Amino acid sequence: MTTTGSPPLRPAYKGRSALRKVLLTETRLYLREPLTAFFTIGLPLGLLLILGSTIPGFREADPSLGGERVVDTQLPAMMIMLAVSTSAFSIIPSVLATYRERGVLRRLSVTPASPGTLLGAQLVLNLVTSVLAAFLTILFGHLVLDTRVPAALLWFVPCFVIGVCAMFALGLSVAAVVPNGRVAGGVGSVVMFPLLFIGGMWLPRELMPDVLRRLSDFTPTGAFGQVMRDTWAGAAPQPLHLGVLLGWALVGGVFAARVFRWE
Repeated sequence: MTTTGSPPLRPAYKGRSALRKVLLTETRLYLREPLTAFFTIGLPLGLLLILGSTIPGFREADPSLGGERVVDTQLPAMMIMLAVSTSAFSIIPSVLATYRERGVLRRLSVTPASPGTLLGAQLVLNLVTSVLAAFLTILFGHLVLDTRVPAALLWFVPCFVIGVCAMFALGLSVAAVVPNGRVAGGVGSVVMFPLLFIGGMWLPRELMPDVLRRLSDFTPTGAFGQVMRDTWAGAAPQPLHLGVLLGWALVGGVFAARVFRWE
């Protein structure tokens, strides 16, 4: 589930041209690994359609969710969170750690196509992947399961972007401390799955004990999942959850910037 290979080094890379060319190279490498696209896009979408189609209770009003259907807000929000988490904690750390281990980042440091250009290309590529996963979740959920489209769309878009920034910042923090790509996959999973659980992936936050739900409010996945659900249902996000996401984005970004090694 990692992207392999080394991008060709071209001394003519400068500025935006460098980012564009490295991004094209990284996209080609990404597409050579079908499992990467499967886990980041195909799996969340498949789970949405399979669970939403085969579990009758998911398409009926659930009193524990305030009368909502699971397929209307809970399920699509969790699938989007799964897609973003996979990119953040599996793809980004594995790719960057593998490049550092193979000396790609060190070699790039002496060319106009700097390591920062590669880092930017990876972030852009994974952001596009997350946007595509969210779009397909909304589209096919509506067409196949008759789920609602996010009602508060003007809130949904910025909340999605802030959530992605928080998750990617934490993914960069993982990439900063792992020694190689093999370890990155394991560490990323150890971080991701507990965060998914406490974010409501398998147990909706409404059904959590009060202490666990309160703890969830201060985790990146708990806050991200809740703002997705709120805006999907047509409500404005809670300031607490927006503040938590911004805080994790800031803390994760600063930590990664201070600790990350190019070689």
